[in-house]
Amino acid sequence: MSTPPLPKPPPLPGRRWFLPSAITAELDPDNVGPKGRPKRTARDWVVDFSCFLVAIAIGLLGADALPKEPNTPYALEVVDQWLGAFACAAVWLRRRWPVGLAVAMLLVGFVSNTAGGAAIVALFTLAVHRPFKYVAWLGGVSIVLLPVYYWVRPDSDLSYIVSVALGGLLTVALAGWGMFVRSKRQLMLSLRDRARRAETEAELRAEQAQRLAREAIAREMHDVLAHRLTLLSVHAGALEIRPDAPRAEVSRAAGVIRESAHEALQDLREIIGVLRASGDGADESGRPQPTLAALEGLVSESREADMKVTLDNRVADADAATVPASVGRTAYRIAQEGLTNARKHAPGAEATVTVSGAPGDGLTISVRNPPPPGDVPHVPGSGQGLIGLTERATLAGGHLEHGPDEDGGFEVRAWLPWG
Repeated sequence: MSTPPLPKPPPLPGRRWFLPSAITAELDPDNVGPKGRPKRTARDWVVDFSCFLVAIAIGLLGADALPKEPNTPYALEVVDQWLGAFACAAVWLRRRWPVGLAVAMLLVGFVSNTAGGAAIVALFTLAVHRPFKYVAWLGGVSIVLLPVYYWVRPDSDLSYIVSVALGGLLTVALAGWGMFVRSKRQLMLSLRDRARRAETEAELRAEQAQRLAREAIAREMHDVLAHRLTLLSVHAGALEIRPDAPRAEVSRAAGVIRESAHEALQDLREIIGVLRASGDGADESGRPQPTLAALEGLVSESREADMKVTLDNRVADADAATVPASVGRTAYRIAQEGLTNARKHAPGAEATVTVSGAPGDGLTISVRNPPPPGDVPHVPGSGQGLIGLTERATLAGGHLEHGPDEDGGFEVRAWLPWG
């Protein structure tokens, strides 16, 4: 399966990537203008004008040397200078047609001495803007023609061997310098692309972390508040059904409602600090995260809400202290969600919470309730609680199963690693 391409990141505020000059579309696809041509910056105009001046300067030196050449008629000198002038003007086309200009300057430079500067600029431009194969062909042909050129038009100040050697050395130096500039630009583009990809991947990781944080908060809200709100619903329903209940029962139910509402508010504060907790001990709110030892309090709280609950804890006290905090918290949430579901969907039935295991064998926790003794009113539910529990157990390295048993009851059973 192919990896989808990373999206192009937006421009970063306060930071821009500067290249030495505009690069052809072959090197930088992003540096292309509306008509498909490379964009030309202010620095490019300076470089182009400098190349034009270099071509003119070398051409004037070549024009001064024309009268010193023996057997050179005046008409040939005029033609040579006109060709050199046109060659210098053609230097402005070096970015658009580097290969064509280099080929043309190779032919013109063989005839015109004043076109030597334009030929040098053309060869350098070819090495910068085109791959090595073009430079090898044009440079090789130029070196091969050097002996013929200096045989036809010898230099009056240097010997034939020295002229050919210096011409070949200059050609190799120009090609090498141009390829060095090209490789440097390619390196800069590669680094820029890596930086873009790194920034894009960082943004994607940040978005993924935010999404996971939202999911974690949603799980915490469901697991914690569903238990508290169910208690509120049960006692409020009892007061609604029995408005003539004794004052003592009304007072006790109101106290449970008040306490459950207070605990719900405390749990909300706890949820806010869940993802900020640096460890498994306590969060910024100062309230400790629930552990395996908190199961006793959870069962007592459910019994106070007139729910029949039996706790079968088969873990020795000495071993319970070695249960990792993350595993104990996951087990607590599983028991909490299981009791909440039993209270909603099987009212009046006695739920059984069973905890067993040992270090090395893992921790097993189950919440089972038999069929309800009477008719059960329809209670809306999305099933997200069990989905969240399954995800919790998987993230902890364990697994969770849930479903009806043979007797018509319902059981939630999970295994968590305990190293």
